[in-house]
Amino acid sequence: MSEQNEPEDRNDQPVNPLRRELPAEVPAPAPAPPPGSGQTDQERPGQPLTGRQRLVKGLWPPRFTRAQLIVAVLLFGLGFGLAVQVASNSDTDSALRGARQEDLVRILDELDSRTQRLEDEKQGLEKQRQELQSSSDQAAEARKQTAEKERQLGILAGTVAAQGPGITMTVEDTKGTVQADMLLDAIQELRAAGAEAIQVNGVRVVAGSYFTDSDEGVSVDGNKINAPYRFKVIGKPQDLEPALNIPGGVVQTLEKEQATVTVERSGKIVVDALRQAKRPDYSRSSSQ
Repeated sequence: MSEQNEPEDRNDQPVNPLRRELPAEVPAPAPAPPPGSGQTDQERPGQPLTGRQRLVKGLWPPRFTRAQLIVAVLLFGLGFGLAVQVASNSDTDSALRGARQEDLVRILDELDSRTQRLEDEKQGLEKQRQELQSSSDQAAEARKQTAEKERQLGILAGTVAAQGPGITMTVEDTKGTVQADMLLDAIQELRAAGAEAIQVNGVRVVAGSYFTDSDEGVSVDGNKINAPYRFKVIGKPQDLEPALNIPGGVVQTLEKEQATVTVERSGKIVVDALRQAKRPDYSRSSSQ
């Protein structure tokens, strides 16, 4: 048997038997991306990114700054407020749409009357301001306006006589069925219609007046009055008379009690019943 010689390398160096038994070196594979990272094979280092991948990478995960969060909260609050306002307006519109025609007409009349009164008051104040500004003697003009204001307040308080257009209402009560609350209702209707001065059978009616029943009839502020009850009222006749004659109003109520009511318009009504000025016990002017 012939002996087999060990192969020699190019440099005539002997080959290590252990190295000859090892397999050839293989390059290690790249590590796989962790699950949930969203990184695909195309996104591994060294690989170019496509346009869609760059867009997704720029949008996710989202990055917010403090200023952006504050703006988002403010926009949310603004949107919520607008939604509440729209809902409130919708409720008001629904209530008006469901109202009766008579109620809508009454609401419009009240708004027109209030607007007219405010406009008249505005014009009066502007006139006073112009007079004060244009007057050469502003102190004298101020005293004049103060005296006029005092007369107006005196009329309302019943300490000054008054005259002007208005109506006279006479209530004949032959059956004795008219009570104090019925006459008080008439006073309230007249005040609501714009009455500025009222007297009943020689008794001046003011803000604090009261009506009471007694065994002998009706009393106003403790002063007994007898039928027929005569109301002298200063105000706009075109407003006062219709207020008394509305369906279910003062005139119809009194007529149901078998009383006779007559209402007459006049261009001049004199209210000359006076009240004593009463000094308040506790109230004092805040300017003192």
